[in-house]
This record gives sequence, C-alpha cells and structure tokens, in this order.
Amino acid sequence: MATASLDKPQITEAEWEARQQLAACYRVFDMLGWSEMIYNHITLKIPGEEGAFLINPFGLHFSEVKASNLVKIDIDGNKLDDSPYPVNRAGFVQHALFHRHLPDAHCIMHTHTTAGMAVSSVEGGLRPTNFYACNFAGQIAYHDFEGVTVRDEEGARLLANLGSKRVMLLRNHGILVMGRTLPEAFIKHWSLQRACEIQVATASMGTPLTVSDEVVAVHQRDLHMAQVPGGPGAADFAAMVRLVDRTDKSWRE
Repeated sequence: MATASLDKPQITEAEWEARQQLAACYRVFDMLGWSEMIYNHITLKIPGEEGAFLINPFGLHFSEVKASNLVKIDIDGNKLDDSPYPVNRAGFVQHALFHRHLPDAHCIMHTHTTAGMAVSSVEGGLRPTNFYACNFAGQIAYHDFEGVTVRDEEGARLLANLGSKRVMLLRNHGILVMGRTLPEAFIKHWSLQRACEIQVATASMGTPLTVSDEVVAVHQRDLHMAQVPGGPGAADFAAMVRLVDRTDKSWRE
C-alpha cells in the first residue's frame, strides 16, 4: 500500500504502513458483513516496536476506522499516543495475552459472526463436512465460555487450550484466529467463516456427509498447490482491498 505523508512526525513509515493495512482490514470486514456494532477487534503488532500494537478505537463502527484513528497501545493496554478514543478492555485483555506469549501472533482477529457463533455453540463444533472445514480438521482449539473476557486470570486457560494451534473457536462466543501476517490471519478467518456458514446451511438440509480422515489428510497435504505466490492470504486480501477502494478510500487517511 502507498505510504501517505504523516501529520505526526513521531509515526514511523513502518507504523503508518501497518495502520493503513489494519484500517483496510476493518473496512474489508465491514464489507463482508462481519461488523458487530462497535465491538470485536483486530489487532496488529507494529514492526520494529517491541510490545506495541494497534487496535480499533472503542466507540467507532468498523466502517469508520481509518489509519489515523487506530489506537496505539502497549502490551498492557495503555495508550501510547494521544488518541481521544478509549480502548475496550474486553478487546485488549485477550489479544494482549496472545501477543505477549506467542511471538508468531503478529495479527489477531476476533469476531461474533452469526455462523461463527452458531458453530461454536453446538456440540462437536466444526465438523469435516465441507471443503473449507477440511482445511481445519485437527487444527482448531476450543475454549469454554467464561463470560466477557475482562479478567486476566482466564489467560492461563486460554493459552493452555490453544496449545500449538493458531485457530480457536471460543465456545458460545465466536471466532479467534491469529497469523504471522495480517493477510495470513485474514485468509484463516475467511476460510473458517465460510466453513461455518456452509455447516449451518448443511444442517438445515439433512444429515451431513462426513469426510474421512484419509481424505482430509490428502486434502490438507495438497492445499498449498492452490495458493497464489506472495504468502498466505496476500493475494486474497489485496483483492478485497481493491473492492473496498471502489466505493471508499477514506480508510487510507
């Protein structure tokens, strides 16, 4: 993405690029129908700044997020800039936990989509009954609902339940994904959301066909053959940003 001239000299070029990428992601999520009033969060580490990341301003809709109004916070949720907006504690407690303990969790996404919440609220969670669900077989962690995530002491259980996985269904709650890059996290979320949507649709039609473990293994082995060069999700995310740009480029400001 093109780098804009900065009004604040203390913002580095790397931070501005991160701000633009994250702001674009919020607009893409809104375009795809994944907004939840003023709630839910996507956070992104700022390159070259240990313990600093960006989060959406609490009180704004995803469609209002811009590069300039994202809030810069430290690993404890304290604001590192002069943003007039507050930060939702329920947002940064969970995200800061993973950013603190998982060096590869550069981007974290949490949503309350209808399909994601529905699948997280049924026994068995996501089942290998469709193409996208097979992508995640054996790769999804689960965490039982404990109420609004504002208590630090829940963190140990979240980390233990996540283990080495980087995709989680929060039971009765929704989707949580993380990636080494924002596009990687995006394609994980998009694929998981699609898997959940199709599972919900299939459940309304009758008994679903379960894909065998053997076929799932082959499917996951060969998935890389369908990827476009540039890194996981890079081309997918870029395409979505182009769609957003057709109607509104204010996220770049």
